Amino acid sequence: MLGAGATGAGRMRACARRAVVAVTAVSMAAALAACGQDSGSDSAGGSRPKIGVLLPDSTTARWETRDRPQLDREIKELCAECTVEHANAKSEVAIQRAQMDSMIAEGVDAILLVAVDARSMRPSVVQADQAGIPVIAYDRLAEGPISGYASFDGEEVGRLQGNALLKAMGDKASGGRIVMMNGDPTDPNAVSFKEGALSVLDGKVEISKAYDTRQWRTEAAHMNMSGAISALGADNIDGVYAANDGLAAGSISALKANKVDPLPPVTGQDAELSALRRIVAGEQVMTVYKPFGPEASAGAALAVAAARGESFDRIATDEVTTSAGETVPAVLLSPVSVTVDTIEDTLVEDGVYTVPQICTPQLHAACARAGLT
Repeated sequence: MLGAGATGAGRMRACARRAVVAVTAVSMAAALAACGQDSGSDSAGGSRPKIGVLLPDSTTARWETRDRPQLDREIKELCAECTVEHANAKSEVAIQRAQMDSMIAEGVDAILLVAVDARSMRPSVVQADQAGIPVIAYDRLAEGPISGYASFDGEEVGRLQGNALLKAMGDKASGGRIVMMNGDPTDPNAVSFKEGALSVLDGKVEISKAYDTRQWRTEAAHMNMSGAISALGADNIDGVYAANDGLAAGSISALKANKVDPLPPVTGQDAELSALRRIVAGEQVMTVYKPFGPEASAGAALAVAAARGESFDRIATDEVTTSAGETVPAVLLSPVSVTVDTIEDTLVEDGVYTVPQICTPQLHAACARAGLT
């Protein structure tokens, strides 16, 4: 049953479903009329919409340190009366399903979902839709009847990574041998990153080993890279495509543990602070910066509009097609490639990090060479 804060079209749909269950066909019209009256009185009296925010894990630093606080700020700026309820699934589908069940039972007015596993969360998305609660897919395209989507162009992320890797490989960009450390295959973003990267790399380099990394675990990347070194030989790896900074960290730690020197170029994504330090140190060649502010702003705007039962027309100017072939309004943002030469003009200028945060005492000399100090 939806709570007192339910508004707009979502509440009307939920009321209709309750009417089907609770009353006879004769009294259906009266029940729907009561729903409309309730909605109007809430609006006139100043309702307090409730928005649930479901994050996927604590392994990737961005979710709790960047997205969560920025989503809070953006939602409050757009809707001072809104309340926000958070949950983190700790990489477990069962936990996220339980969290979604709880929010549906509580009667939140909209859910912003970063799915642990897009396919496995589909029944929960269907359940929310049946309860009249719109679901906004954030950063990852969830399966099921979602109402909107806010993210970055995933294939462009992969293209940026692939092009940066080829550039860093120099003469070995033609015919060189690489290892691909892909993300979690249950994450639609990981699939898009891989497709974008392959569109650049196919036919130019030899993909000697490729791994899909469940739950984006750094330790799994370390293990897989150690296996690649054992199978191929340290001298036969000319580059590493790592789909995000956590996988880059695991790959680099394995390369260093196996005394690989010099390190082959390694890509990344998410612009984590530790990745920037590796880039300055010369251990990682790039990362992909997905400005969290614009993404959080888009996600918050969609969630607030959904909670209020408002149109997305002025927010979502793009569209995406779900796995079921449904067209969904979307906000698709442009990612940015970051190398040692562009850290200051991107992440520092945007206020994401300061030079002192990046340039630890151990990196002072490297930061001076990079023009950061």
